[in-house]
Amino acid sequence: MKNEEHTLMNKLLKKTLKIVLPIFLGSFILYWVYRDFDFARAKEVLLQGTNWWWMLLSLFFGMMSHVLRGWRWKQTLEPLGAHPKTSDCVDAIFVSYATNLVLPRVGEVSRCGVLSKYDNVSFTKSLGTVVTERLVDTLCILLITGLTFLMQMPVFLRFFEETGTKIPSLVHLLNSPWFYVSLFSIIGVLVLMYYLLRMLSFFEKVKGVVLNVWEGVTSLRDVKNVPLFFFYTLLIWTCYFLHFYVTFYCFQFTENLTFLAGLVMFVGGTFAVIVPTPNGAGPWHFAVITMMMLYGVNATDAGVFALIVHGIQTLLVIVLGLYGVLHLSLVNRGNKPSGL
Repeated sequence: MKNEEHTLMNKLLKKTLKIVLPIFLGSFILYWVYRDFDFARAKEVLLQGTNWWWMLLSLFFGMMSHVLRGWRWKQTLEPLGAHPKTSDCVDAIFVSYATNLVLPRVGEVSRCGVLSKYDNVSFTKSLGTVVTERLVDTLCILLITGLTFLMQMPVFLRFFEETGTKIPSLVHLLNSPWFYVSLFSIIGVLVLMYYLLRMLSFFEKVKGVVLNVWEGVTSLRDVKNVPLFFFYTLLIWTCYFLHFYVTFYCFQFTENLTFLAGLVMFVGGTFAVIVPTPNGAGPWHFAVITMMMLYGVNATDAGVFALIVHGIQTLLVIVLGLYGVLHLSLVNRGNKPSGL
């Protein structure tokens, strides 16, 4: 009995830490970034200085990136003999991104659970297709990063210098608050990798699971319309970029920033959200603010931009997640959900 109670307490503690640590990490970094910030300026810009038509267009691109991802996912499932409803694939994507707000990186698992519950799709096989998606997306962002770095190398070098990545002395490093932001971000990524390795070692102990996952991973080679898959991929990343770049036109102090400036900040923000905090809160602000200042935007306005844009985009993720949950239950009302 004591062993069972001990095991239960350990599980509860681990689940609590998975929720609390990302929130703590994000809160710590946000505190450093905004500790001397003029929040009255942010309120003023939000109420009087924001062009909401451009913001709505940005949100449209954000929503479409999820829809296209759902369509693409359905393609990779078909070679496995799985034919879920298209709307269920899209709703599962909506739910997964909302789940990541509470438990970073768990969304990928939750969307597989949605299709297992409502469409009887093998959980482990669909998990393999998610791994494939992530590999494709990793190649995409590396390609975008490489091209952007070549076009804007001086800006990246200045970013490394000003954030303490390239500095002449250890004393300067230890006195820089940005060093501690970067340090805690790296620690967060290492913790995430540790849990992923733990999950992998668990899967290896379960007979048949690894084979099912691998079947899902290799499903891409049997996709019927490969050009359409890559077209969806191109559109997804275009929408991701426009979701961010269009917000420049929402504010007077960013509307003159160039397309290349948008690419630089998009790349920086994309890598920042790897840190396991809710929707990249903290690291994303740090990266975007620092890079925006390199293009001549003052610190306060850069902070306003990051605070408003990230807040509204996070709200979109929540709204779409709630919609996904409700729509799933309505569309599948007549179907008896299968056990996970």
